[in-house]
Amino acid sequence: MTVPIHHQINRRVVLQGAAASLVVPWPLTQAAPIAGGKTITLVVSYAAGGGADLMARLIAPKLAEALGQTVVVDNKPGASGQIAAAQVARAVPDGTQLLLDASSFAVNPALFSKLPYDSDKAFTPLAVLALYPNVLVCTPGFEAKTVKDLINMAKAKPGQISYASSGNGSAQHLAGALFEDRAGVKLTHIPYRGGGPAMNDVMAGQVPLFFANVASSLGQIQSGRLRPLAVTAKLRTRALPDIPTMEEAGVAAYEVLEWNPVLGPAGMDAVTKSALVAALRKAMADPEVLGRVRALSGEVFPDGPDGRVAAFLKAQQAQWGRVVRERNIVAG
Repeated sequence: MTVPIHHQINRRVVLQGAAASLVVPWPLTQAAPIAGGKTITLVVSYAAGGGADLMARLIAPKLAEALGQTVVVDNKPGASGQIAAAQVARAVPDGTQLLLDASSFAVNPALFSKLPYDSDKAFTPLAVLALYPNVLVCTPGFEAKTVKDLINMAKAKPGQISYASSGNGSAQHLAGALFEDRAGVKLTHIPYRGGGPAMNDVMAGQVPLFFANVASSLGQIQSGRLRPLAVTAKLRTRALPDIPTMEEAGVAAYEVLEWNPVLGPAGMDAVTKSALVAALRKAMADPEVLGRVRALSGEVFPDGPDGRVAAFLKAQQAQWGRVVRERNIVAG
């Protein structure tokens, strides 16, 4: 379904003191700079302080160094990433405007009846930066001690066990919907206005389950305010090495990852695309970047042949499109 990976990760950490934009200047010494050495803008689909913004600000200095050009981070949040994506889709394909999005990029075509761009035709896929798993957590006093216990309970009480999410169509909602599908159970979805309120109510015992991201929930897990049942990646995560994957826990063909793609407008020439792909790979291989990503419980997207990124995006879009349609999920 998705491209196999080594480990995976999580995010949604607040970047303390992040400004609304970041400029990273670099001497223009490259022999053949992109677009004649013009400034390159990373258009981020979510607000400053979020996971996508964190990744943009982490790689911007390294990308500037690799290209020998100035790189600017520009946040254009709104409409589940559609505002930023539409801006880049309309841009001149010279490499000066790049979209740094989130996993919602693969969900939006099924979640919204009409988008201001064609997800399949309007972009040039360049990279997937990192892969972050979630973790199924529960209220400490919840009766189920394992995923198998949860499945047995849910089958005995269809629709009587609920899970919280940060809203309709959110990553947490989709993780729960896929769990229902793969485990053959019926749960009740309780949408909140954000992941923070959802997690707070799970800790308070108002709702028993939540598909949290590892980075934002790790402190609560370590303090005992949340109890982990399984991680949503194919392999265990460094941050929670003793917690089984969902497949190890008995749910076959289950993998949910959050990730950040980088895309340019369609029509980008091969030389520009090759230069950007190489620079992005070099940025993600930087020890500082690798260390920060792994500190957030994940790994960078595995390197591979040209076309692997596009194949990953198509696989994710197919998976979530089916889940959205079959579970009748609508945007909140």
